[in-house]
Amino acid sequence: MAKHIIYQLLPRTFTNYCDTCVPNGTIEQNGCGKFNYITAKALREIRRLGATHVWYTGIIEHATTTDYSAYGIATDHPAVVKGRAGSPYAVKDYYDVDPDLAEDVPNRMREFEQLVARTHKAGLQVIIDFVPNHVARQYKSDAKPAGVHDLGETDHPEWAFSPLNNFYYLPAEPFAPQFDAGGYEEVPAKVTGNDCFSAHPSRSDWYETVKLNYGVFYQGGMEKQFSPVPDTWHKMLHILMFWAQKGVDAFRCDMAEMVPVEFWGWAVPQVKAVFPYIEFIAEIYNPDAYRSYLYDGHFDYLYDKVGMYDYMRGVMSRGDSIEGITRQWQAVDDIRSHMLYFLENHDEQRIASGFFCGIGIYVQPAMIILACLGDNPLMIYAGQELGELGMDSEGYSGVDGRTTIFDYWGVKSLQAWANKGKFDGKQLTPDQRELRAFYQKVLQIATSEKAITHGRMFDLEYAQAEGFNKHEDYAFLRKHGNELLLIAVNFDAYAADMKIRIPQAAFDYLQLPCLEHIVWTDLITGDTCGHDALQPDLPLALRVPAWKGVILKLNLPK
Repeated sequence: MAKHIIYQLLPRTFTNYCDTCVPNGTIEQNGCGKFNYITAKALREIRRLGATHVWYTGIIEHATTTDYSAYGIATDHPAVVKGRAGSPYAVKDYYDVDPDLAEDVPNRMREFEQLVARTHKAGLQVIIDFVPNHVARQYKSDAKPAGVHDLGETDHPEWAFSPLNNFYYLPAEPFAPQFDAGGYEEVPAKVTGNDCFSAHPSRSDWYETVKLNYGVFYQGGMEKQFSPVPDTWHKMLHILMFWAQKGVDAFRCDMAEMVPVEFWGWAVPQVKAVFPYIEFIAEIYNPDAYRSYLYDGHFDYLYDKVGMYDYMRGVMSRGDSIEGITRQWQAVDDIRSHMLYFLENHDEQRIASGFFCGIGIYVQPAMIILACLGDNPLMIYAGQELGELGMDSEGYSGVDGRTTIFDYWGVKSLQAWANKGKFDGKQLTPDQRELRAFYQKVLQIATSEKAITHGRMFDLEYAQAEGFNKHEDYAFLRKHGNELLLIAVNFDAYAADMKIRIPQAAFDYLQLPCLEHIVWTDLITGDTCGHDALQPDLPLALRVPAWKGVILKLNLPK
C-alpha cells in the first residue's frame, strides 16, 4: 500500500481572499472560500507538494448564524451556534453540503461533486468528515432522500433512554445552560454531545450539539442494548453509503472512540463490501482502545496524538529529550503502519504560533522523522507548510494559536500562496518559500523512496555514545533492496557534530555489507559526503545544522 500524505484544508478559509476581515464579521463582511475556488491549478500544486489525499474539512451542512431560509434551509438559533459561521462538527443535515461553500446555493451539491471530480483528475483522493457522535441541537435535514426519517423524528422524548431513540433525553427538564440561552427553548433537554448528561451545560461543554444514541445505556451502568440493531446504526450506515456514492475515498471519523466499537464492526464491513477501496480514519485518544478499533472496528488508520504528537511537541516546545521518541513508536510497533502522524490539524495550535514553537522553520527535524520513520500516513494542515502563525483574533476563537473553524476569516499565509487564485506563490516571503520547498522535498522523498514506503527501519538511538547528544539528536536507518538511507536530525539551536555508530545488530537485521570508501547523497540538498568505511561500531562523522536534518542515501553493491 502506498504511503498516504494527507493535506487537510477547510474550504471556508482555504480560498477566502478577503484581506480586511473584522472579528466576528459576517459572511458579507469577511467573505468565504468556495468549492469552485479550489481550482484544478490549486489541486495540482497540492499534488506537487507531495500530497496523495485531500481532507476537505467542514463539507457537510452545519449550524450557522447565516440565514439561508430563502433556499429552504432552516435557520439556527444563535445561542446554540459557536461563532458566526458555526462549527463544522455541529452537523444539521447529514444529506447536504454547507451552503456557505457554494457560489450558486441551489446548485451546491453539484459544485461539491465537481470538486470531487477535479480532485481525482489531479491525482488526489478525497477524504471528508463523518461526525457520528453528535449533531447540532436543531438538527433538521431539508435534503434527505425520500423515505428517510430524520434523526429524532420517531423518538419518544419521554424516555430517557431506548435503543429505538436517536437521542438521549432528560425528561421534564428544560434545556437551561449556564449562560444566557437568548430565548432558545428545548423541552425536554437532550444530552449534550460530550456526554454531558445534564440540562445545564457550560460554555466549555459542546453545548451546541446533542449526543447520538447507539444503544449504550450510560445512566444504566453502560449496558449495551444492541439486539435488535439500534435505529441509529441503520441511519448512520445509510449516511455513510450516501457519501460513498458521491465518490468519496475515505472518511475521517470524528471522535470515533465515543461511538461503540460494535457499531463500527457492523457498519464498516458493509460499506467496504460495496466500496472496497474506501478507508476509515479514527480520531481516537485512548491507546488502550487502539487495537480494538483496528481489529474489531475495522478502521484502517488511527490518530497517533497522545503518543507521537504529544511527545514530539514536548521535544519542540519544551526541550524534552528526543531520545524518548523511540518509546513512542515501540509502544505501537505492532500496529505502526496504521498510525497517522501529524504536527498540526484544526484542533491543535500552529507550530509557528507563540503557543508552540514560535518559528515555523523549526519543524524541520520533527517533520523529517515523521515523514521517514515508517510507511504510515502523515497529515499536513493547510498553511503549515508556509509557517502560518494562527495568532489572529478572528472572533469566537480569539488569539489561541489556532486557525479558526468557527468564523468567516482569511488566512494570510494561504492568501499569499494563492495570490488571488493564481496559486503561484508569488506573494510569499523568502522564509515561506524556503519552508514550503522543504516540505515539498521531504514529502516527495517520503512517497518515492522505497526504503521508506516498503523498507525496514532500524533505530540507532540506543547504540550512540560519546560524540552524540541523545537529548537533541536522533538517527535511524531505512533499507530496501540495495538502497540504504541514514536519517539524522538535530533539534539543537547549534550545529551538531555527530559521531553515529551503526551496531552489529543493524548489520545483521538489515543484512548490510561492510564497505570501504562510501559516498552518501543528501536527498534534501543534493550534497554528497564521504566516509572511509561502513563497518559495525565505526563512527560516521556528520555535521548537521541547527534545527535541521539529513536524509543520506547510499546505493549498496548488488
